[in-house]
Amino acid sequence: MTIQSNTIAYLDGDVVLEGFFAYDDSVVGQRPVVLIHHTWAGRDEFVAEKAKQLAALGYLAFATDMYGKGILGSSPEQNGQLMQPFMQDRSKLQKRLLAALATVKLMPWADNHKIAAIGFCFGGLCALDLARTGVDIRGVVSFHGLLVAPDNIPEPEIKAKVLVLHGHDDPLGPPDHILALQNELSLAGADWQVHTYGRTMHAFTNPVANNPDSGMVYQPIADQRSWLAMQNFLTEIFA
Repeated sequence: MTIQSNTIAYLDGDVVLEGFFAYDDSVVGQRPVVLIHHTWAGRDEFVAEKAKQLAALGYLAFATDMYGKGILGSSPEQNGQLMQPFMQDRSKLQKRLLAALATVKLMPWADNHKIAAIGFCFGGLCALDLARTGVDIRGVVSFHGLLVAPDNIPEPEIKAKVLVLHGHDDPLGPPDHILALQNELSLAGADWQVHTYGRTMHAFTNPVANNPDSGMVYQPIADQRSWLAMQNFLTEIFA
């Protein structure tokens, strides 16, 4: 098994974006696709490593770019400035998500009938918003994602199965946000499930997260459990 990886440029209107893809070249032919949406910091090494791990599981992994080629935040202040325009204009965010989906469908290794999306933090919201657009993909997974519904899709019809992996003590996604999301998904007719991890804050999958005052702390057990839950979910939806 050899994991091949590279970057690919794509467009949203006149904005140049740069995705990162990985696949196992020992797998013959097309294979299921997993889109990976990054945190508020941008398409960094964290999601590149996730792409390689997914490639080792037999998937074509595509780490999307929401901000633009080479644009990364280097501080919480910069990260917030990069993310905020998409939080304020969810239609802009959804358009960019669909540009990445269209791009990965053109790749020769992609099985366009078996596509899923995952995301971390801001990327969790991206994965959920992709499902909210009504695209016909198999499923989405949110890891400690932002959960607030967009105002431009008041009554979504969600075709994708939904898995939400969340920390009970996440200050960015308190229990009332979880309840609101569950009600939204039920009204949308979605097949959904929520796994809530006790004594777990935001960013629990990120080994460098260590800021209890802001509610961002790595939790290795929740990290392991959530990754296994995602693998089981992908196996189910791609069967």
